[in-house]
Amino acid sequence: MASDQENSQDANAPDDTSEKEITRGITIMKSIIRDRDKAVTYNVNWNADNQLIGSNAAKLASYIGTLVRMHIPITATRWSNKELGSAKDKIWTEILRSFNIEDTTIRKKYILQLAGKRHRGWRTFLTNKYLKDKEKKFVEYDPEYPVKYAIFITEEEWVAFVAQRRDENFKKVSATNRERASNPTYAYKKGRLGYARLEEKILDETKSDATSLPPHVLWKEARVGKDGTVRDDVQHIYDECETLSQSISTAEDQENRSVLSRALNVPEYPGRVRGKGHGCTPTSLYKNPRRRNPSNQEVMETLQALQAQVLQLQKDNERYRCMEKCSSQLKETSEKASINCQNKFPEGISSCQLYLSSPTYRLVGKGKVHNTSGDLLHHRPLPDGHLKVSVDVVLDKDALLPIPDIVSETTLLRDAIGSFVAWPLDLIFIDDETPTKPASKDKGILRHNESVASQKEVFAQGSQQLSQKIGSRQKNKRDLPVTSLPKKGAFVPRYQISLETLVDSSDMATAGAIRLLDMEEDIFGYSCTETIGKEDLEHIFRHQELGVGVIHTYIRFLYDNFMRGNDQLSNRFRFVSSSLVNKALICREPDSCREYLVKRFMASSTNNLYLWPYNSGCHWLLLAIDPLKEVVYFLNSIDGEWTNYPDMKQLVDTSIKVFRSQRQARVPRTKSSNITWIKVQCPLQRNGIDCGYFVMRFMREIINMNQIEIPITYFDEYKCAHYTRLQLEQIKEELCQYFIEKRLISI
Repeated sequence: MASDQENSQDANAPDDTSEKEITRGITIMKSIIRDRDKAVTYNVNWNADNQLIGSNAAKLASYIGTLVRMHIPITATRWSNKELGSAKDKIWTEILRSFNIEDTTIRKKYILQLAGKRHRGWRTFLTNKYLKDKEKKFVEYDPEYPVKYAIFITEEEWVAFVAQRRDENFKKVSATNRERASNPTYAYKKGRLGYARLEEKILDETKSDATSLPPHVLWKEARVGKDGTVRDDVQHIYDECETLSQSISTAEDQENRSVLSRALNVPEYPGRVRGKGHGCTPTSLYKNPRRRNPSNQEVMETLQALQAQVLQLQKDNERYRCMEKCSSQLKETSEKASINCQNKFPEGISSCQLYLSSPTYRLVGKGKVHNTSGDLLHHRPLPDGHLKVSVDVVLDKDALLPIPDIVSETTLLRDAIGSFVAWPLDLIFIDDETPTKPASKDKGILRHNESVASQKEVFAQGSQQLSQKIGSRQKNKRDLPVTSLPKKGAFVPRYQISLETLVDSSDMATAGAIRLLDMEEDIFGYSCTETIGKEDLEHIFRHQELGVGVIHTYIRFLYDNFMRGNDQLSNRFRFVSSSLVNKALICREPDSCREYLVKRFMASSTNNLYLWPYNSGCHWLLLAIDPLKEVVYFLNSIDGEWTNYPDMKQLVDTSIKVFRSQRQARVPRTKSSNITWIKVQCPLQRNGIDCGYFVMRFMREIINMNQIEIPITYFDEYKCAHYTRLQLEQIKEELCQYFIEKRLISI
């Protein structure tokens, strides 16, 4: 190609001039160094296509070659290797010291791409001169160390370079490329001038007011010899281009192929423009990127996105119309809520219930209110009459936020789970009363109606059994269940009863009381503290929807009782934090979510299965990710497809590809974008609240089986259509037992 000819330097000269180069010595551009010491810099010019031109263009190109030889080892086989980052920055810094170039991304990209071509030319020159004979065949003897270039190449680098070039795979590639370039159909005849400087020369000679020439005009002029004659086949291509340019519009030229590519009947290179040289791209030439006609699938996706936007606009319109009536409705609802209304909120963090007054007055979710002076929401002051609230549970999946989150463009409450929002003061109610417990199956009476003596008796029984259990704990903690359960129908949730009694007798019975559970770095890849509130425990006791705190506590239980001290399990299974990666954060901060996932994947070099409980807003599901095999197991207890969660899937796919790139894995081109997703036929829930309990049991059974690969039909040992209530109660008993053993609740 002509672009290759354009960028050959003294380090990549043809054989007939190599002796002349040795005579004149090594090019190290001392004049530039001397001028730099005198604070003299050089101006460079750029044409309309962002290509380097002007009187100092050749000097800069030669200086780039010198810097490459000084800072980049000849053993570097890939210019895109991240290990060369510091050396590339050094080259860019040195160029800025001597040449007046804008320190912008587009200029730096151009210069470093040019440096990459100089590096390839330098390696090719060394290969042709020292490793091949006059017939361009690799020599059998060991070549001598090139003492002339000792300032650039160490003896160790030379030995490694020779070994690389003598590799059989490289020899095959070299032979193929040499054969392909040996007899070009239309030979380039302008040496080192290049397309950009050739265009500059033509425009200067013709004194034209144009800023650039069509690619086929440059292509023809680049193939005119010193005698000025034009070959018939070259002229034929040029004439055909002239004819095509009259019949093809500029837009059609951009959308498909240029007239030059059509005339030559060859494909267009992606990201390049044939006949324009290094640095010219479709974006810079046409001032916008090349486009193609969308596929049917893309059209349908665009249509669905537009329909979703229309639906959202309709919801927003309805919401804002309802807000106009909000003030009058608030007066009516304030009388209804006067019994529970609190004028003052306790300082700190308190569990709360979240209400909306429009279009009807109703309970829509639960969470925690953060009543702290000077508190900010997403680095902005809170609106007047509002408090900062973290959303844990959503009870109305279609509920709108009182104030949409502008940062994440979130308008639905279900999309804000796990994050902070602003909520009106008069629609927040603190959980200051102990809710009525469900009737006890074995007693037939309400727990809150029992006498104090009976409660103490139950607590004593539970404590006694707990002591016996701890004293006689089996060494193998993997056996299911941890508690000895009687026959179906006679099960008594003893640890739940004991924990309820502890809660009622402790400060956790009051509003705002919380407990902190330390999460070690080995669990999620970073140290953190999980907050457990009274409401979280009530969700367990009443078998209600679970929040992030309960799911993370059970993960800590799995880590302590299964993986701690067991190198095989701890090296095989890892967890992903639902607090750092959830639907709200994926929409608001996708880059931070991707960085966290990639960092987790990079934590080990062996096959690991990463268990990630994912909350889609009002539903829990489990992803089990094997990043090395690039396999994602999808376990959904409501029999949904992963295509229903496009943001989550895109994040996982992107994170695996970035992980693949960082570990420099080679993947066949046919599989480069084909990450395997497997829908596991796991047990299904039969109501709308069991998803969190199912996810906890999925994680326990996966770790219990100690297998990286999950069968599509699920494990035979645990295969069933639905989990029974007894199987879910086992999980709750483990949680309650763990709370007691860790002494998180004490009187």
